[in-house]
Amino acid sequence: MTNFKNTSVLVIGASENPERYAYKAIKLLNRNGYNVSALAIKAGNIDTIDFSTNTEDLKKENIDTVTLYVNSKNQEKYKEFIIQLKPRRVIFNPGTENEDFYDDLKRNNIAYEEACTLILLNTGQF
Repeated sequence: MTNFKNTSVLVIGASENPERYAYKAIKLLNRNGYNVSALAIKAGNIDTIDFSTNTEDLKKENIDTVTLYVNSKNQEKYKEFIIQLKPRRVIFNPGTENEDFYDDLKRNNIAYEEACTLILLNTGQF
């Protein structure tokens, strides 16, 4: 298995609920060797990954990919933060699609895709 320790991924919408896709993504990213950070409404953790509840905690991170698990309405509070992070790409998982945000990302030269993080990981396309 390839090691991506230098590749940092931020999961927005983290959850300790094993039924949630964000939970599954964090587990799979971690298992595949990615450096995972998680942002959530409430504190929690999965394995060794503690959830940040404040974007200030993550501003110094060098994030390659942001993967979203919050709907378009709840993304509003994270837009500027994500743009300031200047990630290489943002993944909009099913149910998080947001045309307005796409335009903001385009203007800031940040790539985005509508995709499922779990499928990308399981098919080697992440």
